Amino acid sequence: MNHTTGETDRSPIRAALEGAGCRYTRQRAAVYEHLSQAEDHPTAEEVYQAVRSHLPRISLATVYKALESLVQAQLAHKLTNGDGSARYDCRRDEHYHLRDTRTGRVQDLPASYDPHLLQKLDPTLIERLAREGFAVQGYRLEVLGEYQR
Repeated sequence: MNHTTGETDRSPIRAALEGAGCRYTRQRAAVYEHLSQAEDHPTAEEVYQAVRSHLPRISLATVYKALESLVQAQLAHKLTNGDGSARYDCRRDEHYHLRDTRTGRVQDLPASYDPHLLQKLDPTLIERLAREGFAVQGYRLEVLGEYQR
């Protein structure tokens, strides 16, 4: 226990950040704390607004840097959109997303992840790609649409 901060010396967050070559900071811990409790997948600006209530002197630039450090440490995922916008997700298990194309909102899709989906779509796809020199490491699925109001 670190008697100065009251934290465990090697918390999993600290270990992951330091393992990725990033410093552990109070700001990064606060950003991770908010992100890990978020039901939606917030933008950097939304994280900034939420974290400011606890750390009023934090800057938007610091939040962006913290989010990038969390992604680098594999504590979060950056979900980019074709328009260059990004949202962040701390959920560690494989899962799908639902994106509202009107609002940009992203949420988890309530469907079971299927690790064999690519084989089901095309039984020869992974093999063909391998012959072309492309090693499939995984896949992401995002269902696009709009909520009808």
